[in-house]
Amino acid sequence: MTQATDPRFAALPGRPGKIIAIHLSYASRADQRGRRPQHPSYFFKPSSSLAGSGSTIERPEGTELLAFEGEIALVIGRPARRVPLAEAWDHVAWVTAANDFGLYDLRANDKGSNVRSKGGDGYTPVGPSLIDARTVDQGALRVRTWLNGELVQDDTSAGMIFSLPQLVADLSQHFTLETGDVILTGTPAGSSVARPGDVVEVEVDVPGGPSSGRLVTTVVQGEAGFDAALGSLPAVDDLQRTEAWGSREAAGLPAEDADAPNPAGDALGSGLSPALRAKLEAVPVAGLSAQLRKRGLNNVHIDGVRPLHRDAKLVGTARTLRFVPNREDLFAAHGGGYNAQKRVFDAVGEGEVVVIEARGDAGSGTLGDILAIRAHARGAAGIVTDGGVRDAAAVAAVGIPVYSSGAHPAVLGRKHVPWEGDVTVACGGTTVQPGDILVGDGDGVVVIPPEIVEEIVDAALAQEDEDAWIAQRVAEGHPVDGLFPMNADWRAKYDADSATELGRSQQPVDAQGPENEEGRA
Repeated sequence: MTQATDPRFAALPGRPGKIIAIHLSYASRADQRGRRPQHPSYFFKPSSSLAGSGSTIERPEGTELLAFEGEIALVIGRPARRVPLAEAWDHVAWVTAANDFGLYDLRANDKGSNVRSKGGDGYTPVGPSLIDARTVDQGALRVRTWLNGELVQDDTSAGMIFSLPQLVADLSQHFTLETGDVILTGTPAGSSVARPGDVVEVEVDVPGGPSSGRLVTTVVQGEAGFDAALGSLPAVDDLQRTEAWGSREAAGLPAEDADAPNPAGDALGSGLSPALRAKLEAVPVAGLSAQLRKRGLNNVHIDGVRPLHRDAKLVGTARTLRFVPNREDLFAAHGGGYNAQKRVFDAVGEGEVVVIEARGDAGSGTLGDILAIRAHARGAAGIVTDGGVRDAAAVAAVGIPVYSSGAHPAVLGRKHVPWEGDVTVACGGTTVQPGDILVGDGDGVVVIPPEIVEEIVDAALAQEDEDAWIAQRVAEGHPVDGLFPMNADWRAKYDADSATELGRSQQPVDAQGPENEEGRA
């Protein structure tokens, strides 16, 4: 079969030299995933993954999460190398529809490369017709997807975070885009799972104008599986199911129970209760530290760490990760692939804080911006490491609270081996167990045992009120002797003022009104 008659490339001028796809580009999809990238990022797909309209795609034996992604595809008309943004669209000859299928069962194994999860035969249907790029407004293209006749994706290029010309110009900074190359420009919200027997259709058009026609793909059940003796096997968990289907509800999973009872008023498992979180956010770390000390807990501070965002408050439950000193043979066995570090960042839950034991060694990074983005997307409350942070400026830009021993440009393997997660760790000179409560501000980070957190925070808030009253008296000119701390006389005055204030706050509004008017008179 010649290239000209090969049905895989029938919708294109020829077999493309390369297919480049973008990870995340639509605002609707970014909102669904819980993160918005600062810059576009890409991966390659093999040209052998192409297919024409009317083709079938196999879901391999032993897998369950074959997901469709309707996309706008750009076909390069003339070579582009370091082209400015204003000229980038001139290098696009045609626009058409594409379906960037992916197998989430292999996603964890690929970890971003998508070689196996998105590179299979038939995983990139394109067509059926080309739209002349010169005849359309690149900001007005629409992409729609139907699953078994039901419209499930509907968005336009105006909803993209990065414009189509920007993608062309950016890619041309790094390598030559050659004639016939294909760029898959990302998918909007609504991507989900297709099962054997399902029919997926994608169309790109300008409303009221030219159209690619509907790109039709039918999912069939494959008979061949994977050989464990040759490589990694497919594997799924509830996280992959949620992201493939788009939500826990769509995946048929039970809603996460935010009201499950546990010690410390929901401080464990399902996260801090809103009321407890609000109280912890209101009290300074210094106040919590003082109350812990009163109860004999002195070794509860994570020493030597400083925030990347000094004004950000950190409140959450601990999700732990332990590094051991680098030894080359151990790093070879445990440092690569889907290691303990990646597993923890993929599993961290909403409201949790990743706490990393790096033995206080800041001689390399213990995380960078990709893992910070992942934690942020998962809803983590923050990250605390007694090691270094790589790409510190990029990590800070993610917006998640991060405490570390400082910045360092070296990669993890210079000093550490990621060893295990969800175990008791030592961080900054103190012990942290999974589920411990962490609170951080500009003064540092303190660890609170969950069984006493309510007692500690209530006492700290009461002390804050007392300290505020003392500060007012000092501002009035009273000496601190006998006032700070309060002797019996001052204590009596404070108690009397507190009782009066409490009585006022408990009066009905209409009862307070006349009295207040008389007071002002």
